[in-house]
Amino acid sequence: MAAGKSSAGRALAARSGRAFVDLDDAVAATAGESVAALVARDEAAFRRAEAAALAAVIAAGGDVVVATGGGAAAAGDNLSAMRAAGCVIALGVELDEARARAVGGPARPLLARGEALLRERAPVYRRAHAVVDTTGKSIDDVANAIAAAEQAYASARPIRGSETIVVALGERSYPVTITAHLDAALGAQIRACLPGVTRVGLVTDDHVAPHWLDATSAVLASASFTVELVIIPAGEASKSLAEYGRLCERLIAAGLDRTSALVALGGGVVGDLAGFVAATLLRGIPVVHLPTTLVAMTDSAIGGKTAIDLPAGKNLVGAFYQPVLVACVLATLGTLPARERRAGFGELWKYALLDGPDLWRAVDAANGVGPQFEWPGAGPLADVIARAIAYKAAVVGGDERERTGRRALLNLGHTVGHAIETAADGALLHGEAVGLGLLAACRVSSAVLGGPSHEAVVAAALARTGLPTALDPWLTPSVIARIAVDKKRAGTSVRFVTIRDVGRCEVTHIPLADLPRILLPAVTP
Repeated sequence: MAAGKSSAGRALAARSGRAFVDLDDAVAATAGESVAALVARDEAAFRRAEAAALAAVIAAGGDVVVATGGGAAAAGDNLSAMRAAGCVIALGVELDEARARAVGGPARPLLARGEALLRERAPVYRRAHAVVDTTGKSIDDVANAIAAAEQAYASARPIRGSETIVVALGERSYPVTITAHLDAALGAQIRACLPGVTRVGLVTDDHVAPHWLDATSAVLASASFTVELVIIPAGEASKSLAEYGRLCERLIAAGLDRTSALVALGGGVVGDLAGFVAATLLRGIPVVHLPTTLVAMTDSAIGGKTAIDLPAGKNLVGAFYQPVLVACVLATLGTLPARERRAGFGELWKYALLDGPDLWRAVDAANGVGPQFEWPGAGPLADVIARAIAYKAAVVGGDERERTGRRALLNLGHTVGHAIETAADGALLHGEAVGLGLLAACRVSSAVLGGPSHEAVVAAALARTGLPTALDPWLTPSVIARIAVDKKRAGTSVRFVTIRDVGRCEVTHIPLADLPRILLPAVTP
């Protein structure tokens, strides 16, 4: 409520020549009294009337912009009906600003419990095709952002049966497609996102290449691209200044110019390295990500973070550089080694802690060591992937460069996890290290915030998906020292994502000097 749906909807309809429907007005007209009066008298009856009005608008069809009430998407199966009918945009707004906007307007009886409602409804809002942040923006700015998100959504429509989520960043908005197969329909989508591009550099690694290089090359060729192939060694060691230089040299030698683009086919290493090359080669060329791991699909390929490593730590040299398309082909998960599949659940448990109990249960249902993992193109895992992507897309759309603190939430488990991963020197996969980082976050949270520790619950969840849970052996002084060079360090403190409960995480500034005291006692004689 008070996010500006009606005002932005009218502005969007006017500029696009479409009809506009305010669902609250439709309900009030039918009932003969105001929405505020209906809600105050019988909220359940109001929700039934609202659902009926929504169904009628959808059934009427036509080219129309519809503004719903704030609770419509969270009631019954309304959201599913809305998504089936067209592009669904949720407007995000900080609660304090929503309250300020509501002053002097129509009565909003539910706003009195706004904090609880927002916590309850936010996971539902994130299931829209895009979330457009409205905090501090004018109606015209919001309408422009909606139009850009809708255009990005439309560019992903050629693939029948795919799921589409838009990272809403104004003119740089782009679709994230979740589709079952690598086929010509995907080639057509890539072509639509790269107008005027004829030559692409296809970057992959020597683990992915035997499985997917030929098929991907054929898909790109079917879309009339000339493909230049570059295969890098698999593994974190390729995220280096030396490999970055070699890749740039090879792409220039292959004839890529400023009218060319890169396609990154692989996991996080390929995406991070190729993304950084795209951001800097010839001062920037477009990049399309085709992630082939759970970690890359739900995290590293989305949001524009590109980077390479230094001996001092991970991802210390990089740039924010958004792709034009991320296409998650679920069939590629089928060729992952079993350990890589399990490791991906480290990121999925992170999103479950951030999003709330419903996603927590869904991740548990998509247990990575269960038989359903044999076919990841359908069933509970596909839904969990979509919901994790939707969470990240919503956060990135509201805080692209980590300036408001919201995007920092995505670092849950990564502060200690990255330090452990670097110290492990290849002995742990990224998702495994993140899982251990989640346990460390539970320990730190209990010490800093007070209240019960969630460490045992998270450890049991990690174990159910085949992830390591022995945190203490990794908590060496050298690991703690590595946190001091973490990108989230600010002076003598570090921005640490703490956990109050599942679905209630926050950024807390913690003195670096306190971390050894909190983390190390368990291994100190």
